[in-house]
Amino acid sequence: MAQQSHLILDSKKRSLAMPLRRLATLLLATILVPAALAQQPAVALHNATLIDGTGAEPRPHTTILMGSGLILSVQPDGMPLKGFINVDLHGATVIPGLISAHSHLGLLSHNASNSATAYTPENVHAALDQYEHYGVTTIISLGLNRDLVYDIRSQQRTAFRNGTATGALLLTAGRGIGAPNGAPPIAAAPDQVYRPTTPAQARQQVDELAIHHADIVKIWVDPLHGKAPAMDPAIYTAIIEEAHRNHLRVAAHEYALQDAQQLVTDGIDVLAHSVRDKPVDEPFIQSVLRHHTWYIPTFTVDESFYIYADHPDFMKSQFFRKAAGSRLLGKIEDPSYATSIAADPSTAVHRQDFAIAQRNLKTLYDAGALIAFGTDSGAMPGRIPGFSEHRELEDLVAAGLTPLQAITLATGRTGQLLHTLDPTVNLGLIAPGYSADLVVLSADPLADIRNTRHIQSIYHAGRGIPNPAPTD
Repeated sequence: MAQQSHLILDSKKRSLAMPLRRLATLLLATILVPAALAQQPAVALHNATLIDGTGAEPRPHTTILMGSGLILSVQPDGMPLKGFINVDLHGATVIPGLISAHSHLGLLSHNASNSATAYTPENVHAALDQYEHYGVTTIISLGLNRDLVYDIRSQQRTAFRNGTATGALLLTAGRGIGAPNGAPPIAAAPDQVYRPTTPAQARQQVDELAIHHADIVKIWVDPLHGKAPAMDPAIYTAIIEEAHRNHLRVAAHEYALQDAQQLVTDGIDVLAHSVRDKPVDEPFIQSVLRHHTWYIPTFTVDESFYIYADHPDFMKSQFFRKAAGSRLLGKIEDPSYATSIAADPSTAVHRQDFAIAQRNLKTLYDAGALIAFGTDSGAMPGRIPGFSEHRELEDLVAAGLTPLQAITLATGRTGQLLHTLDPTVNLGLIAPGYSADLVVLSADPLADIRNTRHIQSIYHAGRGIPNPAPTD
């Protein structure tokens, strides 16, 4: 089945066997590397147990060579190499940097409350840094971005070319397109979301996104459990048509099976959340397979509404507490918080939605659907940049995936989705020619997926990231 197959093409398999000198010559001849990046120290990571993002079984005693921000070679372990900074990992496990195809920036003040004034360059960069320090090396900020995001993205790409960038690599949906008086129900500045009232206006707004070279278009169609108007199908079909005319893909915020089925029929490229109102049926599964529609579960969306009131053990860890920050901790650790969650009638709905989402993910995964990784982190309090991605891995395993399958979704599989959005981006695999985005773990994540939280070191585009997230 598609999900269980390895992700490296035959040509990449052949490149793995190339001698280092020949491969390095080939890379230098075919890739234009800026002088500053070319001067970045070459690094050899020795004695690693490698999980490469393809879905293949781990390879012990592996050497990974990095230079000019790229993976140069993956080969059996050997002697220290001249001209490289040689690092002995003592058998630690190396996985690709995590990729979130559904996150948000600049919507929260101190991780604790939504704010229409939070979308500032300072807050955006702080969130990107937090993602990176938790081993999430790439995100798509999927809507509700002020237009300044395009300048931030441009400046970041220049810094990456020069080997000086910090923070997770940013792709963006720009503002995104919602419904008047409807979703998204978040306080936002005037230039954070479009809300067209006619198909013609919607097409014009898609054209604006195309002028800005948005990486993807985001739409919100969900009526929020009947609490708000849904997006008019005439408007969202116009958005999909206009986006495809501009060679842009479209991701939809949805909830119900009926909406998801219609969106797939109408050509949506990405379902950005789980179907949660009922189990997926065979017609929907076959439609998703036939249309090659991507599906992002985002389990942490529903779980974040109640999980902290349950006082899970992870709340005691420094890995969690550092990411959450003092203001969110003060909010969720106040005794009144658990009381209010228990008394809220919607809590039972969120728990049920979470359970249905897990069953639907396993059904679609087993059928061979294209599943990508994302969390909606950064959208609302409790969806915590960096931490939520590690929690999502745990939730994927609880849904029935193996730890290896969950890691593959969060790395190589989601890298495939990003490559369809921007063919210049090669992420998610530890293989020659891919960005050198690596997370070194001091414990085996295949024995316990929670061991992805034991981060020993991080490399992003070949650059060592100082002060990674704390472990307990």
